[in-house]
Amino acid sequence: MKYSIQHQFHIAADKSKIYEALTSVNGLRNWWTVLTDGDPNLNGELQFNFGDYVGPKMKVTELVPNEKVAWICIDSKHGWLNHTFTFTLTETEDKTAITFVHDDWSEQGEFYAHCNFSWGRYLESLRQYCQTGKGESHGSAGYRK
Repeated sequence: MKYSIQHQFHIAADKSKIYEALTSVNGLRNWWTVLTDGDPNLNGELQFNFGDYVGPKMKVTELVPNEKVAWICIDSKHGWLNHTFTFTLTETEDKTAITFVHDDWSEQGEFYAHCNFSWGRYLESLRQYCQTGKGESHGSAGYRK
């Protein structure tokens, strides 16, 4: 059996602004981790590091402008290898609904719980970045340990 982490939330910003935050190195640096490098284009590879900790390397597998972004983890020292990550954007009356899914977990143990909590935190950072211009990415001045 496979498990997923799923979050749905709203951001008071246009889909284009959110899409930019998910598909540019600068955008990713402002809500997830300041140590983001790589190619955010289709089939490009993105490396996400957290201080001295070497984080996941993702391959961009799908880009539907202002609607969907998907990655697959192609290198991971902590168990995310071949996990998939999808951000789906849907317009509502005055906000944008975001559905985030982190798929392909083999169990719901302590690391799953830690990642679920952390995703919630970073997705709130995405919301803040898109609404105010200031996120709380790992390594930023606003990051709370």
